[in-house]
Amino acid sequence: MKLYLSLGCVALLSVGIAPSVAAEAAKEDLTEFERSIAPAPIEIHRESDELPQQQPAIATRLQPELPIQVKSLIKSQKLETKQTAADDSRQPKPELTQNISNSDDRSTSIPNPPPVAAALSIPTTSIHKVGEIEQPSTSLEGLLPRQQPSFTFSSGMQISQSVVQVTGVRLNSTPAGLEVILETAEGQVLQANTRAEGKTLIAEIANAQLALPGGGEFNAENPFEGINSVAVTAVDAVSIRIIITGQENLPTAGAVRSDSGLVLSVSTKQIQITVTAGQQTPYRAPIASTATRTDTPTRDIPQSIQVVPQEVIEDQQVTRLDEALRNVSGVTVGGDSTGRGGSFGLRGFDNAPILRDGFRRYGLFETFPEVANLDRVEVLKGPASILYGEIQPGGLINLVSKQPLSEPFYEAELQLGNQSFIRPRFDISGPLTSDRSLLYRLNGLYRTSENFVDYDQDNQRFFIGPTLAWKISDRADLTVSLEYTDDKRAADDGLPVVGNRVVEVPRDRVAGEPDDRVDAQYFNIGYNFEYRFSDNWKLRNAFRYSSYNFDFNVVALPIFFDEETAEVNRFFASQDGQDKNYALQTNIVGEFATGSVEHTLIFGADISYNDERLVAVGDFVTPQTLNIFNPVYRKVLKPDEDALPDFGGNDVETSRYGFYVQDQISIFDNLKLLAGLRYDTAEQKNRVIPGTSNPDASETTQNYDDFSPRAGIVYQPIPEVSLYASYSRSFNPGSATTAGGGLIEPETGSGYEVGVKAELLDRRLGATVAYFDIKKQNVAVTDPNNSLFSIASGEQQSRGVELDISGQILPGWNMIAAYAYTDAEVTADTDRELVGNRLFNVPKHSGSLWTTYEIQSGELQGLGFGLGFNFVGERQGDLANSFQADSYFLPNAAVFYQRDNWRAAINIKNLFNVNYIESVTGSRASGNKPGEPLTVIASFTVQL
Repeated sequence: MKLYLSLGCVALLSVGIAPSVAAEAAKEDLTEFERSIAPAPIEIHRESDELPQQQPAIATRLQPELPIQVKSLIKSQKLETKQTAADDSRQPKPELTQNISNSDDRSTSIPNPPPVAAALSIPTTSIHKVGEIEQPSTSLEGLLPRQQPSFTFSSGMQISQSVVQVTGVRLNSTPAGLEVILETAEGQVLQANTRAEGKTLIAEIANAQLALPGGGEFNAENPFEGINSVAVTAVDAVSIRIIITGQENLPTAGAVRSDSGLVLSVSTKQIQITVTAGQQTPYRAPIASTATRTDTPTRDIPQSIQVVPQEVIEDQQVTRLDEALRNVSGVTVGGDSTGRGGSFGLRGFDNAPILRDGFRRYGLFETFPEVANLDRVEVLKGPASILYGEIQPGGLINLVSKQPLSEPFYEAELQLGNQSFIRPRFDISGPLTSDRSLLYRLNGLYRTSENFVDYDQDNQRFFIGPTLAWKISDRADLTVSLEYTDDKRAADDGLPVVGNRVVEVPRDRVAGEPDDRVDAQYFNIGYNFEYRFSDNWKLRNAFRYSSYNFDFNVVALPIFFDEETAEVNRFFASQDGQDKNYALQTNIVGEFATGSVEHTLIFGADISYNDERLVAVGDFVTPQTLNIFNPVYRKVLKPDEDALPDFGGNDVETSRYGFYVQDQISIFDNLKLLAGLRYDTAEQKNRVIPGTSNPDASETTQNYDDFSPRAGIVYQPIPEVSLYASYSRSFNPGSATTAGGGLIEPETGSGYEVGVKAELLDRRLGATVAYFDIKKQNVAVTDPNNSLFSIASGEQQSRGVELDISGQILPGWNMIAAYAYTDAEVTADTDRELVGNRLFNVPKHSGSLWTTYEIQSGELQGLGFGLGFNFVGERQGDLANSFQADSYFLPNAAVFYQRDNWRAAINIKNLFNVNYIESVTGSRASGNKPGEPLTVIASFTVQL
């Protein structure tokens, strides 16, 4: 007879623990050009012999009292337009060099501005009706998205609904003058106002964030004949300013849409204003802050970092974090800890930490983060203790929240699906004050669905997440955010193993009792404060408090499984836990130069305090048997929780202090270095709560510290290609106990990585290929002299190759794809039979693909289709490699239609209803989870 002890139940009953705004409105009585945006330029010219004769001109007289004084146009606010494709293939002229000043001052102004120029007097005798204007034959209709154009004389020019990150500025010389090209990745809301001050043209762009490589601002002196200077500066966190100063005349400008951003055409010879919609590059996120705690382009980071942007979350109708992470190479799903929280592995190592806006919540269980208020998901690969302290060497997951918008935004969505899935959601944002210095955003949802495993308890969730952003001054900003989640779900402990496979029973089979459930509440509140001392230096301070409480009802906990009789031995038990986290982060970011070498320096400190209390009750003397092939439930009534014996528990308090410094060094434009060092120290107090597991109360104290270095190099032979290499270390305190009664030494990790990053198809498509070699040492292994305790002498190694691709192939055709080859094995252990075995739940081969196409023109414009798959190879089920989980291939599909301000979609996941094992946890007795069956979700979304 073979009996197996559930390792999963140790997490439930163990007494150990692992420490684990907006733009300012132009109020002057000056001429400003404002209108709602259309996808093609609307050109307003002064009559000139230089214009083609076949193109009628629109002559205007600009007066202070109206944005554009054209009486014949005021009566009709709708204009017919054609799209004009900007030539983004033009490279900058060598003489037009980019001078990035080491400045992050948000209160940039024009020194000694000249007096306001008199209003231009332009004849209005030959004004043609807009419908009579013959547009030039330079449009590429059908290749660019078409929208219903509109022309309004409102207070601004609205383009879409989120903050755009301007990631680059280029200057190109043209026959008509000069092009200022603003490179963007995510253009959702823009509001532009233009005004003149003497010989200076000023363009204010709202809902835009300046995020140039290495930070700072853009300045170019004498870039073109007739123009003294061009500057692109940050006004505040959500708006930027373009300042163009002429030598003798006032420059004029027009904004033209391109796939890479916004092109501002500047001329000193004629009045010409052309504005069209800024275009995002879908599925492409070239900026990520997780890797460096600065807004650094991913191509300049010597480490693999992947981003799942908002468009992917929307197109795939992602409702859980694991669905989003399937788009990233090297990520494995690790189960849900009997309903207490999800876990994930990276590059072969489990328990990757999940951060929220750069803050980690320490504790045994990671909760189930809500995705409704996520802007994007960033995954940093490899050891990353330099900025985040205690961590597994595989990497980390950072969830980036949505932020308040300076323009009113109202969105509501209803999702319905099989298994009685209902998920209404709303997302609203906008200014609270007339000067837009106080912004808000509010996300909320309710979700309910049946469990595909045959439990009585439905999965239910309520979530609310408000955020306030206050622009205190031109130099200071404060953001306050809150999240609250209330969960009710089944307490599912998975299935046992027979032979070398997870038991073959229907996937809805319950190994416990159908009424097993767990309730959980998660609360998170904090602030982010930023103060800019000068153009080059700023202080950032942030605080988070979070609490996580869970409570099981009395559950039938499966602990042993007899393979010969197919009987699961279950015991009535219950557990509740309270986890409180306090965290404070402070750092200073400075930009300076030593000769021709530019630096972005960050140094700071992290302080955190964590108190986690787990208490359990249970009758572990009287087993309740269940035949897994022929189950009979409710043979015995469950006892009241108060009637069960106290099993005991732990109350663990941990204080952590971390100090770090990092320097991003730009030796040349194409050669960059990254170096940093962190020191961590912590004290952990473990108080034993007496019970049947340990009748004596006791308290132990453990202190540990460690240094974590980091170094990397990036070389860019051409701007579109980055070659990089890096080395980094990590550490993670152990939770196992030695024979002497203390905790084992912290685990340490070290990793090497080399790779290539490329920006293809005019930078619309990004790709990363990486090779990594990571070792984890001081792994807890069985003490050869006392099998009840552990020693820190084990070693595990993971090596492999990863490929990630995301972006836009053609207008309307987007994709995100990933592939990973991972060779993860035990390289040292006191049990020699384990050496050479593969780590459990880690496939050698895994990959995913998701692609969508949306029709761009014609009667079916707005209709789109999506198709993709997820593939996971065979995995070992435990370190002994005694059983395996088969590979699986899941096709997914979608159809959607969007028009004006609404969108309807239907997504089908696991299209062929494949029966598969999603995760294994190293135990033969329980914890092995089947994956979801075919799932259909229909949604309707409207924006007001």
